[in-house]
Amino acid sequence: MIYYLSELLKNTDFPGHGLLAYISFRAIAAVVISMLISFFAGKRIIAWLQLRQIGETVRDLGLEGQMQKKGTPTMGGIIILLSLIVSVLLTCDLGNIYIILLLITTLWCGGIGFADDYIKVFRHNKEGMSERGKLILQFVLALGIALIFCFSQNIWGQAPKQLVTTIPFVKANEFDYSWLSPFKGQLGMYVSWGIYVVMIIVVILACSNGANLTDGLDGLSAGTSSIISVVIAVLAYLSGNILNSGYLNIMYLPGTGEIAVFMAAFVGALIGFLWYNTFPAQVFMGDTGSLAIGGIIGVSAILIRKELLLPLLCGIFLVESASVLIQKYWFKYTRHKYGEGRRVFLMAPLHHHYQKQGVPEPRIVSRFWIVGIILAVSTLALLKIR
Repeated sequence: MIYYLSELLKNTDFPGHGLLAYISFRAIAAVVISMLISFFAGKRIIAWLQLRQIGETVRDLGLEGQMQKKGTPTMGGIIILLSLIVSVLLTCDLGNIYIILLLITTLWCGGIGFADDYIKVFRHNKEGMSERGKLILQFVLALGIALIFCFSQNIWGQAPKQLVTTIPFVKANEFDYSWLSPFKGQLGMYVSWGIYVVMIIVVILACSNGANLTDGLDGLSAGTSSIISVVIAVLAYLSGNILNSGYLNIMYLPGTGEIAVFMAAFVGALIGFLWYNTFPAQVFMGDTGSLAIGGIIGVSAILIRKELLLPLLCGIFLVESASVLIQKYWFKYTRHKYGEGRRVFLMAPLHHHYQKQGVPEPRIVSRFWIVGIILAVSTLALLKIR
């Protein structure tokens, strides 16, 4: 609405109308709007969830304070999605292809998470939707995003760098996926596109499920994700501005400045939700929130060609996911070899390992946030490392 209002007033003498078109102004407005919606709507949504007895079912895993969380309202990701979508509709250019893709991602991943939470809560099935079912639906989204991103003229036009992305430590911070193809000519081009599509799919799936695994302690996923999202918003703003991208010698990507407005709304929604999700949590986001969060982060990083920076920026997600995989496969391997499964961690994901060691939950969360901030600053610093 703000964007279109600026367009409507463009040729008038209405005072201050030019300010409405600035990405920086709309990003600030997006943060404020989504945060206020989270604050005020969140309280009412939590009360509604309590009235409907939509509470968390907790399996006794022997973790300190775990059973005290039983009955805490879940599906609070609705607060994040509502705040984000309303803010985006009010502040973004809805004709921008990047905004369209991010809205599709939000609704799709949020829908998968909502279905999973619905099965757990209303059908009293603690397992929820099958892992295979969720992965298939996530794969469909990832493949669709990959194909649109790679071949849409609205994104690339006549740009000669479809296969180029950002990577640190090299000249111009650019990496061409065609370098990975062992073939030349037309076949080599097809192979390069295939590699790029696979990379996009892997990134989206990894981020979505990584955020889901990180959502295990009060405020952990929301706080960590807000830090990551601030960095993506900054990178989107810089990449979409021809002067800033030229100064930093990074890829200029026309239209990606709108992603900064979207991510600003996302940060505001997460901070507003965090108000109710910090220890002791009044509400849990559930898969409704965590799957959407990961999907948004993964897709936005791809759209601004920063997906190769995610292992550092999303280091928390990476470590949490790795701890689960290491625990799972090491247990299977040792059970096959020795007849008895052995564990690397006291419990996975990693945050539960520290809980088992007796570290208080708020301290674990705070330290993960600190590590997340260090990773975020390091990611931004890489822009100037050649």
